[in-house]
Amino acid sequence: VTLIGLVGMYFPTFRDLFNGLWAGDQQGHGPIVLAVSIWLLGKKAPQVIETPLRPAFVIGWSLLIFGSLLYIIGRSQNILIFEVGSLIVMTASITLILRGMEALKHLWFPLVFMVFMIPLPGVFVDAMTQPMKTAVSYAVESALYAVGYPISRSGVILQIGQYQLLVADACAGLNTLFTLAALGLLYLNLVKHESVARNIILAICIVPISFAANIIRVIALTLITYHLGDEAGQGFLHGFAGMVLFMAALLLIILFDGFLRIILARKS
Repeated sequence: VTLIGLVGMYFPTFRDLFNGLWAGDQQGHGPIVLAVSIWLLGKKAPQVIETPLRPAFVIGWSLLIFGSLLYIIGRSQNILIFEVGSLIVMTASITLILRGMEALKHLWFPLVFMVFMIPLPGVFVDAMTQPMKTAVSYAVESALYAVGYPISRSGVILQIGQYQLLVADACAGLNTLFTLAALGLLYLNLVKHESVARNIILAICIVPISFAANIIRVIALTLITYHLGDEAGQGFLHGFAGMVLFMAALLLIILFDGFLRIILARKS
């Protein structure tokens, strides 16, 4: 009954997201994060059900009221960070009311992971994206120039041969970094290393690894355009470069994880 109520409550929210913000490149990771979050919650459901009943009514009802207010304000004023974020608070509060604090502990990672599907405020994204694009453009120019390619840069515009490329928000923006950070945390949760130091170091390095994956993506697009032409760079291969981004990020995370394993094994 509670699940039906939540679905009915948030169906209009996610319908609007699927038809609007999530349909574009900037927030295209939203449906993926939602699907993974549902899978993680389903995976933890048996442990929640088996937890002894110790309802935390005071904290639970307090959070439920707070989550409801967030939802009402977000839905009525079109503030997505409140509207979508309220789902996390509502899920936590319902778990506390029906099962208790011990049950909520089983759901901490799925609830934290759901944060990555909350659309970031546009002002914050714009403020952070420009310096990130500039840094990626500089790194790409330096790397390709070092191996002999005829490349120059003006701000976030790359000139390679006769082609001019604009490093767009979707290629090197904050939302992309946000998505890759979610991928890194999911990897950490799935592998479940016993070493606390290994987990902490890997978690800290997720951001620079994600930044490096962004650089690899832009390098791939630049080389595709230079060798195969502008049509290839902006057509099918441009979409494929998105897959290159995630494969590069995952590969870098796995390689760095293996490097940490060797280093920590030698010290122990």
